[in-house]
Amino acid sequence: MKTLITGATGFVGGALARRLHHMGWDVTALGRNAEKLKQLEVENIRAAQMDITEKGALMSACKEQEIVFHCAALPSPWGNFENFYQANVIGTRNVAQACRANNVARLVYVSTPSLYFEYQSRMNVKEDDPLPKPISNYAATKILAEEEVDKAFADGLPAITIRPRAIFGPGDTVIFPRLIPRLESGRLPIIGDGENVVDLTYIENVVDALLLCAESPAHTLGKKYNISNGEPVKLWGMVKKICDELGLKFPTRKISHAAAHHVAAALETIYALIPTHPEPPLTRATVSMIAHSTTLDVSAAKRDLKFTPRVSVDEGYERFMQWWKKMK
Repeated sequence: MKTLITGATGFVGGALARRLHHMGWDVTALGRNAEKLKQLEVENIRAAQMDITEKGALMSACKEQEIVFHCAALPSPWGNFENFYQANVIGTRNVAQACRANNVARLVYVSTPSLYFEYQSRMNVKEDDPLPKPISNYAATKILAEEEVDKAFADGLPAITIRPRAIFGPGDTVIFPRLIPRLESGRLPIIGDGENVVDLTYIENVVDALLLCAESPAHTLGKKYNISNGEPVKLWGMVKKICDELGLKFPTRKISHAAAHHVAAALETIYALIPTHPEPPLTRATVSMIAHSTTLDVSAAKRDLKFTPRVSVDEGYERFMQWWKKMK
């Protein structure tokens, strides 16, 4: 099977490229990080440096491809809207148009449940629940990116979308690797009551979901599917577990969500005035995600895709910690 993977230098795209290569697929990995592309080439995976906002190059890359996995994105709770728009919306439009022009058999798109988030808890969110006003430029542009995929599907491109929640595991650069340094600094307070629950998704379970999407029945095309481990955990209980594992002091200072929200809003106002627009140490989006409960209903993926998480949160946590300790 000939496949093209955008964002192959990212966490999900890289894990997918390696899995498909080991399965014997003919993989072409696209990305912007030259060093990570070289790592893929060392593993005998065909790799090419490319910016998906460059439509012409993408058109050529999609020639004779059977399945395209679009994993590339600019994910961040903060940043310039135009940068997000170019990467997430224009990039997705270019991928979809390149797939249509080259008669690609299927596009599998990686979206995000960040578009569900708002400044309150949401439990068992379904794919067709009304979407709130986006709380970040990332969420806003991912909604627009999904609309690009919807347009392409309406025009005849077989496409399917997943929304995987809080992906973690060996190779992660976002979830635990951003949390642990804050714990080491001793400056991370408990935001909210400390009882909120969240969904997590182990990386290999996400790759499983992508493979299921590649061969899913025709009635799944045009749809979006929530993906998670389906076993919500107490966020601050997981933080306590990490602290115990690494010999770190568990946070005892508490800040209410309202207070943290106001501080984050003030920081955003100040940092927005800085010409380089650096990310504030705290954003309202981050505060909401840390303080509130958010879980997804994954029944549709289980029913339609036959998705069953193979690696539990506990096992995934152990695998991550083994990797993290080797890396340190």
